[in-house]
Amino acid sequence: MQTARSLPTSDVASTIGKRDRKPLPRAWAPLGLIFAAFLLPSVAGALWLKVMTSVVIYTLTAASIGLLYRKLGQVSLAQVAFMGCGGWVALRLAYGVGLPFELNIFVGGLFAALTGMIFAYPALKMRGLYLALVTLMAAGGFGILINVLQFPNGGPGFLGFAVKSVSYMPRPWVAQTDAAYFRYCVIVVALGFGLIYLHEHSRPGRAWSLIRRSEAVAMSAGVNVTAYKIWGFGLSGFLAGVAGGLLAGNLQLLDARSFPPAESVMIFALTVVGGAWHWYGAVIAALLYRFMPALLNDLGVNGDAAYIIFGAALIHALITAPQGIAGQIAGLSTRWTKGWGASR
Repeated sequence: MQTARSLPTSDVASTIGKRDRKPLPRAWAPLGLIFAAFLLPSVAGALWLKVMTSVVIYTLTAASIGLLYRKLGQVSLAQVAFMGCGGWVALRLAYGVGLPFELNIFVGGLFAALTGMIFAYPALKMRGLYLALVTLMAAGGFGILINVLQFPNGGPGFLGFAVKSVSYMPRPWVAQTDAAYFRYCVIVVALGFGLIYLHEHSRPGRAWSLIRRSEAVAMSAGVNVTAYKIWGFGLSGFLAGVAGGLLAGNLQLLDARSFPPAESVMIFALTVVGGAWHWYGAVIAALLYRFMPALLNDLGVNGDAAYIIFGAALIHALITAPQGIAGQIAGLSTRWTKGWGASR
């Protein structure tokens, strides 16, 4: 049996050559997607541009769900409520204070993060089905509350709601047109993914991985389980809140119908279908959630038929693809890369 030292020089060179032929860096994939997104407004019509802006916004929401599920093993069905919190605060600040758009969505995100930290309290005591039920009930409570209070629309008082005179939320000065706002949302969502990446590849990410594996092991390693769980829920809430602020800027007006509690279940299911373990799984989930119904409507089919497709896709993911569509794509890419390297 030959060892590495006894290999002929030609074999060693061949081996080194194969090792040097690595696939393209992973950074090229998101950069290429961002570049393609920036070109999209030049070829998309007004209707499809609105749809794709919504896809970009809900990508951030799906990413916030995937973060909790992937790193902490927690199922949160309140992300739509977090979006509503962020959107409500962003609208109220825009009408009442007149802050710049960026500050409006940032403060809305902070408010949603605080709400997420409150939701983290049940997560300290329970997980799985029980936590999912608690967060779903909380989302239902938000739906009832927002039906009573309504979203601000430029009216007087603290709530800022008016029955007759309605004004629209101003967009940032650099993104007044739909095309410019689409690109603006792409940049904000890319920054959100960057924030997730920094957390996952630093101390919080390592702590979350230990907690997901075993809370007892994490505590024995000196990890403050309570603090890091609250941190995770706060970050997830912040991202969803920013997405809610972006949605307010896209529609320039929100109402209670924008955030039905049942949609939290749908978005979570589609995040699983898309692939919570891969960054582009959130993109796939958002495409399924917003693009698929619009495409069916454009083809003359009732968009609600998409829910049948979603159900079949979820069953497929649970049985044959636990890492979702993104996991299948990653597996095919790995096999193709290995085959390409072997052929050379």
